[in-house]
Amino acid sequence: MAQLKSFGNEGTKKTLMKHGAKEPFFGVKVADLKKITKKVKKDHKLSLELYATGNSDAMYLAGLIADEDQITKKELKKWVKEAYWYYISEFTVPWVAAETKFGFELGLEWIKSKKENIAAAGWSTLSSVANLRPDEELDINKYSELLDHIGENIHDAPNRVRYVMNGFVITIGGAIKKLSPKAKKIAKKIGKVEVNVGDTACKVPLATDYIQKIVDRGAVGKKRKSARC
Repeated sequence: MAQLKSFGNEGTKKTLMKHGAKEPFFGVKVADLKKITKKVKKDHKLSLELYATGNSDAMYLAGLIADEDQITKKELKKWVKEAYWYYISEFTVPWVAAETKFGFELGLEWIKSKKENIAAAGWSTLSSVANLRPDEELDINKYSELLDHIGENIHDAPNRVRYVMNGFVITIGGAIKKLSPKAKKIAKKIGKVEVNVGDTACKVPLATDYIQKIVDRGAVGKKRKSARC
């Protein structure tokens, strides 16, 4: 924690607070968090201790050093409940969950939650699973059903859930070859998605345009080695 404090940056802190981070935290840039990650590598016990502090910087670092082979469902369920803003609920927790053997299962469970942060975490987890696993290891029929669900319900979903649902459509359009054409159709159906991003410069990507960019690059079906970044 002392090392994190030494990396604190007031400009970064102010920016992150606009996005939803709350005191106490230091405002550490991700590049500086990765300096610590290189030294620590993966450390299950330390990741749990860092996350438990409730300090946003420490929680994000916890996700970077978490051991996907040791963390349990129970621990991840605790993490998602404590993920109070979207950097943690839509990135940190889903990235780790997706790299576990039960990520898909957790994602399906979380998207049913009435709590916005948990439901958003679920959609982000399912997106990362699709980005990581070979198509032959994915439940293509379920992913197809999820696309249909988004096509019918996205505009009535909670604010951050709308954002990650839109991202899910983009991800499936780029990650799963068989579903790419369907994702393009769903993207066209949902059109522009309105999300309140507060006092930030963030914009909601237009799914049709982003999927087309992936197609134009010839990158449809390309997988990632890790969800975390």
